[in-house]
Amino acid sequence: MQTVGFFGYSLGAVAFFVFSLLLVAARNHTVIARWILFSTLVTVVANLVAAVQIKLGFSLQYVMLADAVKIASWSVLILSCNVEVKTIRELLFSFHVRQYLGIWGVLMLVCAVANNWLNYSYEYLFLLFVLLNLWVLVLLEQLYRSADLQVRWAIWPLVIALASMAIFDFVLYAQATMVEGIDFDFWYSRGFISTMMMPLLLITTRRINNGAVRVFVSRNVVFYSSILMIAGLYLLMMAFAGYVINYIGGEWGTLISIIFLILGGVVLAVLLITESLRRKLKVFIAKNFFANKYEYRDEWLNLIETLETTSAESHYQMATRIMMSKLNLDGGAIAKRVTDLQFKVEYAEGLALEDDFNQQLVLLSQYCQSQGWIVDIQEYVNSPGLYPELSLDVEIWLEKKIALVVPIFIGRAFYGMFILSGHEDVKPLNWEDRDLMFAISKQLGNFLSLHEANDKLAESKQFDAFNRMSAFLVHDLKNVQAQLTLITTNAQKHRDNPAFIDDVFETVESATERLNKVLSQLRNKQLVQSQSKVVDIGELLDKVVQQCNVREPKVSVEQSQQCQMPLDGETFFSILNHLIQNAQEATKSDGWVKVSLVADDKQARVTISDNGTGMSEEFINKRLFKPFDTTKGNAGMGIGVFEAKQFMHSIAGKIDVASEEGRGTEFCLTLPIK
Repeated sequence: MQTVGFFGYSLGAVAFFVFSLLLVAARNHTVIARWILFSTLVTVVANLVAAVQIKLGFSLQYVMLADAVKIASWSVLILSCNVEVKTIRELLFSFHVRQYLGIWGVLMLVCAVANNWLNYSYEYLFLLFVLLNLWVLVLLEQLYRSADLQVRWAIWPLVIALASMAIFDFVLYAQATMVEGIDFDFWYSRGFISTMMMPLLLITTRRINNGAVRVFVSRNVVFYSSILMIAGLYLLMMAFAGYVINYIGGEWGTLISIIFLILGGVVLAVLLITESLRRKLKVFIAKNFFANKYEYRDEWLNLIETLETTSAESHYQMATRIMMSKLNLDGGAIAKRVTDLQFKVEYAEGLALEDDFNQQLVLLSQYCQSQGWIVDIQEYVNSPGLYPELSLDVEIWLEKKIALVVPIFIGRAFYGMFILSGHEDVKPLNWEDRDLMFAISKQLGNFLSLHEANDKLAESKQFDAFNRMSAFLVHDLKNVQAQLTLITTNAQKHRDNPAFIDDVFETVESATERLNKVLSQLRNKQLVQSQSKVVDIGELLDKVVQQCNVREPKVSVEQSQQCQMPLDGETFFSILNHLIQNAQEATKSDGWVKVSLVADDKQARVTISDNGTGMSEEFINKRLFKPFDTTKGNAGMGIGVFEAKQFMHSIAGKIDVASEEGRGTEFCLTLPIK
């Protein structure tokens, strides 16, 4: 057999040497062509070392070292089909090649230490070659499965050649691991196997266009390759365990190890066939080893642009149509939860959901809230076990051609559901489709919540505007009431005075105008804009003081100058009346309230001062000018000072306040003269 082995290895060396000469003659300078030449020469050396070892009888470790280099060179060739490089240096420094060579080098070093320094015979070397050949099979499976038809036609001879040598060596070294020695009948046959595979390599070399093949490794390829790798490692572990049992089990060891291996194989088959495990493994591989199917940044920007540019009758319609467009469906609805047992269909298009469908929505909502899953109706029909604790009347859903139900969560709160229907050939959703649908659903849920909040805010603002208008109207009515009170208070004393009668008619006329204004505001449901006209400020101030002096303490005018300027005299009268009245209410009856008017060519300054209770600085800064905040309880509206500030700003004036608790307050109104 040694002569046969020597002849086989020698024939293999000659065959691959001729192959290398053909490669050189082809003058193909691409990276893959040059690496095929390198791998071929390594194979020539490996066959020569094996042939010489048979004649000289030196250690098999040298042959195995040459074989390890040969396996690495062909593995790098397989990996090179998936990288875009222009030089050998770039190939060797590419990520996957560096990763492979790094692991290969570590394994070689560990096995060398275990065999030579720790004197552990050849077991670790045998196990090393089992792993290396299994790795070659995984790489070949990835390469072939991920290639398209044209590339498969070009590479199938290469795959068959390398896989045949790897499988033969895998069996050889697996058996050697089990029995602690190489079966030399197999060992001497390796040269002939290598020789027979050379023509297949030659065919692949001729078929590869310009020496270049580019293959995209798909997710399914990695999944199946991972399954193959897991299965191989698992079986090796079982084999090692069986060996241990056989070693320590005595007479019963062989029987127990066989039973153990069979049981391990059954367990492996059950695990790999289990659909849930396969799904989880597939998702894990896709999430951790591949880029996302969707570019989420682009999806996010597109969604924002769609929300900004799409016009619709309502935000419910817009959200439903966006979700329909993402899945290319022609029907959809949005069902909002009113209570745990009641849903309201806010919008529906191409899908009719009657009241009797509410019970189905309740059942589905309970499941969505507990699981947080998107429900694929067709998947539920085919595999109800994937949706535990969900019980639906399938016929109703299929009759309406409902395909998907996407729950809507705002934060952690369940809002409702998108119910989508369409054609029957809806593609099943993978985990990335579901993640995208969840992301879009969450964003649309926030969009709906924001619009609903805006609607409520708009409604609240309408009520607020009405309440504010009512407050100003009541304030005006109080001023009218004060004018009429002035008449009734002085009627008994001055009823026979013609001048008093003239004032009464003037006051009634002014009150009538104010009441007409109030009625106009009520009819139009908004405040009426007053007209500006030239007003004598001094004269207006005297009228206010006269009206306010019906109560204690009396108001005195310290200084008054003639000053005329265009403004809304009626509103300014009301402001002065309110500020003076506030000063009187804050001052004891034996105190004093003073007003003054100082004017020049540019501005007029009205000052109202008292020696009343005063105000703190904090009250002035935080509450004084705040609308509807009053210290008078139900007797006040809390808008007088706010109205004064708003009016002064509208005429480019200003209002200043100086106050000290227990000593009094001073308001200074500065009006620009135009």
